[in-house]
Amino acid sequence: MPAAAEPLARVVLIGGASGSGKSRIAERSGLPVLRLDDFYREGDDPELPRLETGEVDWDHPGSWHRERAIDALEQLARTGSTTAPVYDISRSASVGEHPVALDGATLFVAEGVFVAEVVAEAERRGILADALCVHRSRWLTMALRFARDLRERRKSPSFLVKRGLILAGREPAIVARLTDAGCRPVRVRAARRMLARAAAPR
Repeated sequence: MPAAAEPLARVVLIGGASGSGKSRIAERSGLPVLRLDDFYREGDDPELPRLETGEVDWDHPGSWHRERAIDALEQLARTGSTTAPVYDISRSASVGEHPVALDGATLFVAEGVFVAEVVAEAERRGILADALCVHRSRWLTMALRFARDLRERRKSPSFLVKRGLILAGREPAIVARLTDAGCRPVRVRAARRMLARAAAPR
């Protein structure tokens, strides 16, 4: 079979625990952004994984549409545009969709909690530029995540407290999984500097 044509752009994947700063880094990068967390399953999807308490485990990869996310990454890289869902976490549902376009950029960012699930496939498809794992103190991450989730009314306060403690305990394993998948561990400021250099006009 002939080799696939060179993509129009390649992706920098940014992973990390929820609240680690991924979204803000992506938004401030000056590059096109595809939010992988918008590919969550609907709250009534029977395939959603659940915790022992019976609540949905939104931090399990099974709560997310991996193949749809990967296909959107490749479509954006190879055609210059894609359509992504708009996911409302407070409703646990998609509430629409929106276009994402390269607008001539040769690099774009994709960030989300399940980046480890797509690194190898993005590399296999020839669209990977880099993969980063953003990390800092898990307790700082927990505090910032709780403040953000309360401000955005993502879930009930009691759920957020329980989830926050669970995620704080899981965070070293989350970072290890990302690094094992091929992500380079970086601090928030270092990631910002790297992307700013990448986005600067040449």
